[in-house]
Amino acid sequence: MKIGIVTDSTCDIPAHIAEQFEIEVVPSILIIEGKEYADGKGITREEYYNRLPSLQTPPTTAAPSIGDFSAPYDSLLTRGCDHIISIHAAGQLTTTINSAHQAAQEFPNKITVIDSTSLSLGLGFQVLAAAEAAEEDGLDAALAAVESTRKRLHVIAALDTMDYLRRSGRVPAAVTFFGGILSIKPVVELIDGRLKPIGAARTTKQAGQRLLNMLLEDGKLERLAILHTNAESRARELLNNLMQQASQSVPRDILMVNVTTVIGTHVGPNGLGFAAVKK
Repeated sequence: MKIGIVTDSTCDIPAHIAEQFEIEVVPSILIIEGKEYADGKGITREEYYNRLPSLQTPPTTAAPSIGDFSAPYDSLLTRGCDHIISIHAAGQLTTTINSAHQAAQEFPNKITVIDSTSLSLGLGFQVLAAAEAAEEDGLDAALAAVESTRKRLHVIAALDTMDYLRRSGRVPAAVTFFGGILSIKPVVELIDGRLKPIGAARTTKQAGQRLLNMLLEDGKLERLAILHTNAESRARELLNNLMQQASQSVPRDILMVNVTTVIGTHVGPNGLGFAAVKK
């Protein structure tokens, strides 16, 4: 049984890995001063994060359309796939999965649409688990691998500012928790599709140390990605500190990802975080 895998660009899977597993990645939409960009095209992540603080009109984002999903579904089935697993960003935070569900109705009993309840490599690791299992063992094994990965997943971030979080309007619980305290670095965790506040730090150094402590507490890891929004030096420092203290507990292949602009629009530049799957 040949299984096709579809996801959206908030998965943050590097292009060469998506190509390796023949994963179809549907781009979300970034809107800057009235101009639409397909995620990953027309502006680099580095350029975007450098421009973001000075933009007069706050950028916005949009989910892919139904047609954006219908096309790859049709293509995969035409090319011989017997079934498609379509895994997407948390439905609590974006309408992307609604478009996927509606497109799937055009192909009855051929597509399984899954809400990852996550973002970035929290989504991406579930997609990779599905792709690896499907290649070896088929549909049921791929679905089981997705569920297993989700249960062992931690996605945590320390943001540089609350400004973008407030502006997004999608995480009122986190904003309420931090109240009017402005000079802090909020630490949030993505749990069951919602951003939840778990602490705060006064400085970027303290924020990095808190993330390191959380990674050390997770013990042995099956998968790990260090995530940042144009803060590569901080990301490398976090990874180096982790390797010095727990090199035997981390996987051999660790991803370091400058998070997609569609997510970064809502969390802001100079953020740092990780997506980890426990063994």
